[in-house]
Amino acid sequence: MNKKSKPVFNVPNAGFMKRVKHRWRRPRGTDNKKRIRSAFAGATPRVGYKNALAIRFHHPLGLAEALVHNEKELRAAVGKAARIASGVGKRKREGFKKIAAELKIRLLN
Repeated sequence: MNKKSKPVFNVPNAGFMKRVKHRWRRPRGTDNKKRIRSAFAGATPRVGYKNALAIRFHHPLGLAEALVHNEKELRAAVGKAARIASGVGKRKREGFKKIAAELKIRLLN
């Protein structure tokens, strides 16, 4: 099962006006075309864009992600894709790579 494709949710005038940032803010104005849901204004986030519970929060590879800080957490991540936390140093990362190869765990970073 693949994730649904969804449009990019931009604020009105995001590409047109330089001062408007490319991030979502809910439209609240009385005459706001996006709030009125005019077709030319683009899509707004709605419940219908949500993915199925079985694949939500999964990596595009199709595996669930696990954030790993130590060896115990890495060994518990069998059958998942592991992402090593940023606070883990170089020496422990090398050890994690060996353990992940033994247990056939996919490391994302």
